[in-house]
Amino acid sequence: MRFSTIILSYNSELTIARTIESVMPLSDDIHVVDSFSVDSTLDILRRYPINIVQHPFANYSAQRNWAIDNLPIRHPWELHLDADEQVSAELATELRTLDREHSTAGIDGYCIPRLVCFMGRPLRHGGMYPIWHLRLFRKRAGRCEEREYDQHFLIKGKTSRLRGPIIDDIRMPLSEWIVRHNRWSDAEVRELLNRTHAASLKGRIRGNPIERKRRLRELYDSGPLFVRAGLLFFYRYFLRMGFLDGTPGLIFAVLQAFWFRFLVDAKLYEQRRTNQGLAELP
Repeated sequence: MRFSTIILSYNSELTIARTIESVMPLSDDIHVVDSFSVDSTLDILRRYPINIVQHPFANYSAQRNWAIDNLPIRHPWELHLDADEQVSAELATELRTLDREHSTAGIDGYCIPRLVCFMGRPLRHGGMYPIWHLRLFRKRAGRCEEREYDQHFLIKGKTSRLRGPIIDDIRMPLSEWIVRHNRWSDAEVRELLNRTHAASLKGRIRGNPIERKRRLRELYDSGPLFVRAGLLFFYRYFLRMGFLDGTPGLIFAVLQAFWFRFLVDAKLYEQRRTNQGLAELP
């Protein structure tokens, strides 16, 4: 299989070199869409024989679909990565075996597991692995669903799975992590208050791993504000044994549930009161 690689970047100086170098032995057509980074990301990118373009960032969905529609992709398949993601050795081995015979066997896309690495530790418990994403598909066969947060690629054809993971290597300082998640919480609130996407992924308990995850997410969203964040922490940290991931696992679980998810609920509460003309607390 010959595939092109599309990478999104913004202020990614800590990780972008590893991302590029993990995929260069596999792909000779690498494109990076940068959102006008102000750190040394562009200087690092210019060291490599790749295509670099800059495009204003609205949200991940718009950026990914712009890349699909506008980049001069040479090969019949495309692999999509973020600037803090790397192709693992296991995944690289699998990609090398996807020859022309396999790539024409009626498969139009491949779901790939994502392994989060936080504070230098892979998070394999707490329901954090595997997290499935459709990242490899035939040229322009996929579209990113039009959501502001938690977007997935969609295709109409048949899909299969690969076993080797994409490694999501989170190296940003916690201060930057909080800044970005604060911004993403705004996007999540807008998404929850304005669900108007007819082409979004439909959640199904008996569907593929991505559809099952979306259904579980829908069940979470139907839970009571504030309570559901605590239940999520209990489920991930105790029932799914997130405590086995040590101190990094504890920090990640607390930040994800008691900070990010609780913050989303607080902003939802605030916005709903504002919309009802009850900005002032009783």
